[in-house]
Amino acid sequence: MTEGEAAPGPRGTRLQAYLAACGVASRRACEDLIRAGRVSLDGRVVTEMGVRVGEGTRVEVDGTPVRPETRKRYLVLHKPAGVLSSASDPHGRPVAVDLLKPSVEERVYNIGRLDYDSEGLLLFTNDGDFAGLVGHPSGDIEKEYRVRTDRPVPEGFPKAFERGIPEGGQILRARSVAPEDERTLRVVLIEGRNREIRRALAAFGLAAVRLTRVRIGPVTLEGLPPGAFRDLTGPERDTLRDSASNPPSKSNSRSRPS
Repeated sequence: MTEGEAAPGPRGTRLQAYLAACGVASRRACEDLIRAGRVSLDGRVVTEMGVRVGEGTRVEVDGTPVRPETRKRYLVLHKPAGVLSSASDPHGRPVAVDLLKPSVEERVYNIGRLDYDSEGLLLFTNDGDFAGLVGHPSGDIEKEYRVRTDRPVPEGFPKAFERGIPEGGQILRARSVAPEDERTLRVVLIEGRNREIRRALAAFGLAAVRLTRVRIGPVTLEGLPPGAFRDLTGPERDTLRDSASNPPSKSNSRSRPS
């Protein structure tokens, strides 16, 4: 059994844990795949939780056989703008995971997202437990962005974003906002709601002309040009795990990418 693979019980491994060990997705995302009817065992579609995978069972996702990975991968990619953070696109647009091929043979998937127009750091793995831990909303992993706006940033914007900006029934809030010059900001989020930075800017009549995620916890863009990737180091993986496993209690935490 490899690192990160779920240990089988007397009746086999739970299906969502088996799928995560195959590098399909995190356990939570694998549960969604099962409920959606995209998983079959020996040709029979399974939609309920609690099913176990026995030795010799043929498991397929969307008709493609899957089996546990023999090597766990932990990667960081500098996603260029104009690339999707998804496994595929019906419209034929470029997707981030394809930038890892053919060097990465394992079936990996991204932890969290960056929107199509944004660039910067994006993590990939085939370790479902690691993905579920690091990508969980309750974690305390800082994500830092460098933002260039279309016009000078009003003086009150940084403090307003740190206090919280009401928008669309949500409160958009950054951990910190630091101006570099009149049109450039450094923004640190913890959880990050969908397109949070762009929405906060729009509330002040601003737009981001360039938005780059420059740091995820201890992992930085240093030495990684657009389209390039590398393996995470052991200390980087450990720090990400520790941060997600032991988040300090904070009143301003929330989640999702910007």
